[in-house]
Amino acid sequence: MDAISAEVAPDLSGETYLEPAEFIDSNDPDIIAFAQDVTRDAETPAEKAVALYYAVRDRVRYDPYVAIADPESYRASTCLKTGRGFCIAKAGLLAACARVVGIPARVAYADVRNHLCTPRLREVMGTDVFKNHGYTELQLDGRWIKVTPTFNVELCEKFGVLALDFDGRNDALLHPFDKGGRRHMEYTAYSGSFVDVPADMLSQAMLDIYGADACEELRRMGGDFAAEAAQDGSI
Repeated sequence: MDAISAEVAPDLSGETYLEPAEFIDSNDPDIIAFAQDVTRDAETPAEKAVALYYAVRDRVRYDPYVAIADPESYRASTCLKTGRGFCIAKAGLLAACARVVGIPARVAYADVRNHLCTPRLREVMGTDVFKNHGYTELQLDGRWIKVTPTFNVELCEKFGVLALDFDGRNDALLHPFDKGGRRHMEYTAYSGSFVDVPADMLSQAMLDIYGADACEELRRMGGDFAAEAAQDGSI
């Protein structure tokens, strides 16, 4: 995590990071309504950021079985409408919501090794390394804070993974260990920070790393990822 923090260059211009973009579509009516409702009792930017973080983390179900090679899967409004998404989509949704309420936001990516990946998911992907894991960077108090709204709390509680909390002041990146002390997430490479989701780059990377057959199999698999993790005893 320290390596990721060191590689992110400070950019506090802010203005660009408040505007709607193609995939961080903060001008979508549903996103606007969602963000305004979630933050209606919050006063400061930090309070708004915290409220939005927990709303995206817990109201949108984590699901890796989506069309990871289809750019449409990365669109923030699609993630909100379906109520499900994987890390890239959820990170973009949080960025879009933050922009609605005046918090500059962008998305960033890093490769991670998920030591507790389910056997089924690992078999399809052929690896436990997830290329371009997505997280959000929020500009608060003059600095970029990194947050990961990936795993909803029910999933974490059920399978012994620490739910990731956010206080509005400190980075909230995935825990390296689970509740039992097993290795969980390891950040291995930083890919960069972006004003909008670089959909073409990400979708091509998915095809290059995992192959077209695996990407299509993930799209077809569907099902309940939480139930699968419970059966396998892992996440």
